[in-house]
Amino acid sequence: MEFGYFSMPSHPPERGLKEGHDWDLQTIRWLDELGFSEVWIGEHHTAPWEPHPAPDLLLAQAMLQTSRIRLGPGGFLLPYHHPAELANRVAMLDHMSNGRLNFGIAASGLPSDWAMFNVDGMSGSNREMTREALDIILKMWSSEEPFHYQGKYWQVDKPDTMFGFLKPHLKPLQAPHPPIGVAGLSKNSDTLKMAGEHGFLPMSLNLNPGYVKSHWESVEAGARKGGRTADRKDWRLVREIFVAETDEEAWRLSVGSMMGRMMGEYFLPLLSNFGFKEYLKHSPEVPDSDVTVEYCAKRNWLIGSPKTVAEKLEQIYEDVGGFGQLLVFGFDYQDNPGAWHNSLRLIQEEVAPRVKHLVPKAPAPALAAAQ
Repeated sequence: MEFGYFSMPSHPPERGLKEGHDWDLQTIRWLDELGFSEVWIGEHHTAPWEPHPAPDLLLAQAMLQTSRIRLGPGGFLLPYHHPAELANRVAMLDHMSNGRLNFGIAASGLPSDWAMFNVDGMSGSNREMTREALDIILKMWSSEEPFHYQGKYWQVDKPDTMFGFLKPHLKPLQAPHPPIGVAGLSKNSDTLKMAGEHGFLPMSLNLNPGYVKSHWESVEAGARKGGRTADRKDWRLVREIFVAETDEEAWRLSVGSMMGRMMGEYFLPLLSNFGFKEYLKHSPEVPDSDVTVEYCAKRNWLIGSPKTVAEKLEQIYEDVGGFGQLLVFGFDYQDNPGAWHNSLRLIQEEVAPRVKHLVPKAPAPALAAAQ
């Protein structure tokens, strides 16, 4: 099992935008030094607790200050970008990273973002736009011939050579393109079905492990549609993790610090307004009022000593049937940076060795042949 990092990025509203950006950059440097495999940076436009509107600005700086870790948006919100422009920008980012870029995509789920960009998310237009935009981007990278794309939301041309020297020329360094990651939240997730259909990297956001188990069914359903075989080693799970020398210290530094504050002031109210608290429950009978920070810490979070966290992680692995990579959910510990750095260090030095035996079985050849 490998460990990566998923950052919204999350910062308290009183944090200055540059201060938050600098904290994220420092964290990425730590992740690279400690041997984490990858980091994903989110994009949001109207959430003060998730204040970064352009993950590529952070990634471009991180590419200069790291050497090993893979970096990527987690993800670009495709409804809000012209696909031809984004195709060119991502191609350039891949070259800047020397081929360390992952290309995360998302459909956008905040109604306030929909309103800002006049996208009808309630009718599912955001998901339609995401599929169309990705289709255009992949066609821009793969087609050697000029084309005209007449879509529902965009019209795009890849023109022929003009004057003998003007022509489209930007393609990613990685062939045929950087690995594409897709995050999913809901049961029967359309985006996770898309991941399975096209062989993209599926990412399940931080929910109750029992609920997340259904996500792999969506990936496999998409894989069957696309004539592919889904491989659990590609599956990423995002979890809240905090490791300290003792269980008591980990509880104090997580529930009693920024993890607890962000969840209590922002994330739980956000899920409640969407009717999504059920995704955090270990049983449907649990009333919404019982889904508190403390409930999530006991039921869903991986907090404690290295031994405790490794045991919890092994249980989640068994509950969902196996996965390839755990993504640590990022928080702003700028007021206590040593505690967050120590947690990241303990994950790699103390937890990872305890769970190195957790390796998903490869897909059966017979299944691949049948598909």
